[in-house]
Amino acid sequence: MPAVIIKLDRGASAQAGGLRPVSIEHDSDEVLMLAVAERRQQAFRVLMARHMPRAIRLAQRIVRDPAEADDIGQEAFLRVWNKASSFDPKIARFSTWLYRIVLNLSFDRTRKPRHAPIEDAAEVPSADPAPVEALITAQQQRLLEAALAELPERQRGAIALFHMEGLSGEEAARAMNLSPKAFESLLGRARLTLKKAVEKRQDDRRRA
Repeated sequence: MPAVIIKLDRGASAQAGGLRPVSIEHDSDEVLMLAVAERRQQAFRVLMARHMPRAIRLAQRIVRDPAEADDIGQEAFLRVWNKASSFDPKIARFSTWLYRIVLNLSFDRTRKPRHAPIEDAAEVPSADPAPVEALITAQQQRLLEAALAELPERQRGAIALFHMEGLSGEEAARAMNLSPKAFESLLGRARLTLKKAVEKRQDDRRRA
């Protein structure tokens, strides 16, 4: 999908008396969304700069492909631009609304057949010496990521939102369009499945 390209406004009108325009850099997400709904491109650019990295990060945790994650981030913000008028700050924070968009796009991508990302190919060990602790940490991280990839998509999303993105249970539930109780149940199943997957991979590694 082509990247979202939104041109900046050419010089916002100055305030009376020749003063510089008031900066919107520190406005809340919700205030910026009101401006986006009025098609103010500068507000949209500020939101993109503020939230695009986390959108791509969350997408990559679901699809495990940097190129696809980047596409998902771009598509998510295209939807933010096109559907800005439907955003209601009384129902959810902007970040929660964005997470829901990213999750839905990511889940859609995981259901489509695709080639394994190049990152899944065997890595050539570096000849440079490395501390044992760093090697162990990297090995554990790879093991955890591989086990996480085996989870059903919604369980993977629950783990990513709660444990990796640091959302509260209530925020994560809203992002996944679930009741807090349903999310708690989903997260519990995800933790148990992940624990078993990690233990299995550890056992397989010991036997190898």
